[in-house]
Amino acid sequence: MLVIISWLLGFSIILIHIIKTAKLHFCGPNIIDHLFCDIVPLLDLSCSETFIIHLVIYVMGIPTVLIPAMIIIVTYAYIVFAVLRIPSSIGRQKAFSTCSSHLIVVSIFYWTIFSVYVVPTKGLTLSISKVLSLLYTVFTPFINPIIYSLRNKDIKKAVKETFRKSGMNVPN
Repeated sequence: MLVIISWLLGFSIILIHIIKTAKLHFCGPNIIDHLFCDIVPLLDLSCSETFIIHLVIYVMGIPTVLIPAMIIIVTYAYIVFAVLRIPSSIGRQKAFSTCSSHLIVVSIFYWTIFSVYVVPTKGLTLSISKVLSLLYTVFTPFINPIIYSLRNKDIKKAVKETFRKSGMNVPN
Protein backbone atom coordinates (compact mmCIF):
# COMPACT_ATOMS: atom_id res chain seq x y z
CA MET A 1 0.00 0.00 0.00
CA LEU A 2 2.84 2.39 0.87
CA VAL A 3 4.55 1.70 -2.45
CA ILE A 4 1.36 2.33 -4.40
CA ILE A 5 0.74 5.59 -2.53
CA SER A 6 4.34 6.69 -3.13
CA TRP A 7 4.10 5.98 -6.85
CA LEU A 8 0.73 7.72 -7.20
CA LEU A 9 1.89 10.80 -5.30
CA GLY A 10 5.11 10.94 -7.32
CA PHE A 11 3.32 10.65 -10.64
CA SER A 12 0.65 13.19 -9.69
CA ILE A 13 3.22 15.77 -8.60
CA ILE A 14 5.28 15.28 -11.77
CA LEU A 15 2.13 15.35 -13.93
CA ILE A 16 1.34 18.84 -12.64
CA HIS A 17 4.83 20.01 -13.67
CA ILE A 18 4.54 18.35 -17.08
CA ILE A 19 1.15 19.89 -17.86
CA LYS A 20 2.22 23.38 -16.72
CA THR A 21 5.56 23.19 -18.53
CA ALA A 22 3.97 21.91 -21.77
CA LYS A 23 1.88 25.09 -21.94
CA LEU A 24 4.96 27.36 -21.87
CA HIS A 25 6.37 29.14 -24.90
CA PHE A 26 10.10 28.83 -25.55
CA CYS A 27 12.07 31.24 -27.68
CA GLY A 28 15.77 31.89 -27.97
CA PRO A 29 18.41 29.38 -26.93
CA ASN A 30 17.36 25.78 -26.45
CA ILE A 31 20.45 24.68 -24.53
CA ILE A 32 20.03 24.01 -20.83
CA ASP A 33 23.14 25.02 -18.89
CA HIS A 34 22.85 22.19 -16.40
CA LEU A 35 23.87 18.57 -15.92
CA PHE A 36 20.44 17.20 -16.85
CA CYS A 37 17.04 18.48 -17.93
CA ASP A 38 15.74 19.71 -14.61
CA ILE A 39 12.57 21.75 -14.18
CA VAL A 40 14.15 24.95 -12.81
CA PRO A 41 16.79 25.41 -15.56
CA LEU A 42 14.12 24.52 -18.12
CA LEU A 43 11.87 27.27 -16.79
CA ASP A 44 14.74 29.76 -17.18
CA LEU A 45 14.59 29.18 -20.97
CA SER A 46 10.90 30.05 -21.20
CA CYS A 47 9.64 33.32 -22.61
CA SER A 48 6.34 32.85 -20.77
CA GLU A 49 5.53 33.89 -17.23
CA THR A 50 6.75 31.11 -14.94
CA PHE A 51 5.76 32.50 -11.54
CA ILE A 52 2.85 30.06 -11.15
CA ILE A 53 5.05 27.07 -12.00
CA HIS A 54 7.74 28.22 -9.55
CA LEU A 55 5.02 28.61 -6.95
CA VAL A 56 3.76 25.08 -7.68
CA ILE A 57 7.33 23.76 -7.38
CA TYR A 58 7.76 25.33 -3.95
CA VAL A 59 4.26 24.54 -2.70
CA MET A 60 4.50 20.90 -3.86
CA GLY A 61 8.26 20.57 -3.30
CA ILE A 62 8.36 21.56 0.35
CA PRO A 63 6.01 18.78 1.57
CA THR A 64 7.54 16.32 -0.91
CA VAL A 65 10.97 16.85 0.65
CA LEU A 66 10.02 17.65 4.23
CA ILE A 67 7.50 14.86 4.95
CA PRO A 68 9.89 11.99 4.12
CA ALA A 69 12.71 13.85 5.92
CA MET A 70 10.54 14.21 9.03
CA ILE A 71 9.61 10.53 8.90
CA ILE A 72 13.31 9.62 8.71
CA ILE A 73 14.15 11.96 11.62
CA VAL A 74 11.39 10.50 13.80
CA THR A 75 12.45 6.97 12.86
CA TYR A 76 16.05 7.72 13.77
CA ALA A 77 14.95 9.19 17.10
CA TYR A 78 13.22 5.88 17.86
CA ILE A 79 16.31 3.98 16.73
CA VAL A 80 18.59 6.09 18.95
CA PHE A 81 16.34 5.52 21.97
CA ALA A 82 16.25 1.77 21.25
CA VAL A 83 20.05 1.62 20.82
CA LEU A 84 20.60 3.52 24.06
CA ARG A 85 18.64 0.79 25.85
CA ILE A 86 21.14 -1.87 24.70
CA PRO A 87 23.01 -2.92 27.86
CA SER A 88 26.35 -3.71 26.20
CA SER A 89 28.58 -0.83 25.07
CA ILE A 90 29.91 -2.99 22.20
CA GLY A 91 26.34 -3.62 21.05
CA ARG A 92 25.56 0.10 21.18
CA GLN A 93 28.73 0.88 19.24
CA LYS A 94 27.89 -1.66 16.50
CA ALA A 95 24.34 -0.35 16.21
CA PHE A 96 25.45 3.28 16.01
CA SER A 97 28.16 2.33 13.50
CA THR A 98 25.57 0.69 11.26
CA CYS A 99 23.15 3.61 11.55
CA SER A 100 25.76 6.32 11.09
CA SER A 101 26.70 5.32 7.54
CA HIS A 102 23.05 5.30 6.49
CA LEU A 103 22.43 8.61 8.21
CA ILE A 104 25.38 10.21 6.43
CA VAL A 105 24.12 9.13 2.99
CA VAL A 106 20.55 10.21 3.77
CA SER A 107 21.78 13.55 5.14
CA ILE A 108 23.85 14.28 2.03
CA PHE A 109 20.86 13.44 -0.17
CA TYR A 110 18.30 15.49 1.74
CA TRP A 111 20.46 18.55 2.41
CA THR A 112 21.46 18.83 -1.24
CA ILE A 113 17.97 18.24 -2.59
CA PHE A 114 16.53 20.63 0.00
CA SER A 115 19.00 23.35 -0.94
CA VAL A 116 18.33 22.93 -4.67
CA TYR A 117 14.52 22.79 -4.62
CA VAL A 118 13.32 24.38 -1.40
CA VAL A 119 15.78 27.19 -0.69
CA PRO A 120 15.15 30.15 -3.01
CA THR A 121 17.66 30.19 -5.87
CA LYS A 122 18.59 33.89 -5.59
CA GLY A 123 21.63 33.14 -3.43
CA LEU A 124 22.55 30.04 -5.46
CA THR A 125 24.94 30.43 -8.38
CA LEU A 126 24.60 28.14 -11.37
CA SER A 127 27.86 26.36 -10.49
CA ILE A 128 26.72 25.66 -6.93
CA SER A 129 23.37 24.43 -8.21
CA LYS A 130 25.14 22.06 -10.62
CA VAL A 131 27.40 20.69 -7.87
CA LEU A 132 24.46 20.18 -5.51
CA SER A 133 22.48 18.45 -8.25
CA LEU A 134 25.48 16.24 -8.94
CA LEU A 135 25.62 15.29 -5.26
CA TYR A 136 22.04 14.06 -5.02
CA THR A 137 21.81 12.49 -8.49
CA VAL A 138 25.25 10.84 -8.83
CA PHE A 139 27.23 10.88 -5.59
CA THR A 140 24.54 9.52 -3.26
CA PRO A 141 23.62 6.50 -5.45
CA PHE A 142 27.33 5.90 -6.13
CA ILE A 143 28.46 5.99 -2.49
CA ASN A 144 25.50 3.98 -1.14
CA PRO A 145 26.63 0.51 -2.31
CA ILE A 146 30.23 1.30 -1.37
CA ILE A 147 29.29 2.20 2.19
CA TYR A 148 27.07 -0.83 2.69
CA SER A 149 29.35 -3.35 1.00
CA LEU A 150 32.40 -2.18 2.98
CA ARG A 151 30.50 -3.15 6.11
CA ASN A 152 30.63 -6.76 4.89
CA LYS A 153 33.70 -8.65 6.16
CA ASP A 154 34.03 -10.72 2.97
CA ILE A 155 34.01 -7.60 0.79
CA LYS A 156 36.60 -5.94 3.06
CA LYS A 157 38.81 -9.01 2.80
CA ALA A 158 38.51 -9.08 -1.02
CA VAL A 159 39.32 -5.36 -1.30
CA LYS A 160 42.37 -5.73 0.96
CA GLU A 161 43.55 -8.76 -1.02
CA THR A 162 43.17 -6.85 -4.29
CA PHE A 163 45.22 -3.94 -2.95
CA ARG A 164 47.89 -6.29 -1.60
CA LYS A 165 48.21 -8.01 -4.98
CA SER A 166 48.66 -4.62 -6.64
CA GLY A 167 51.50 -3.81 -4.22
CA MET A 168 49.68 -1.16 -2.16
CA ASN A 169 49.85 -1.18 1.63
CA VAL A 170 46.45 -1.35 3.26
CA PRO A 171 46.05 -0.60 6.97
CA ASN A 172 43.97 -3.05 8.99
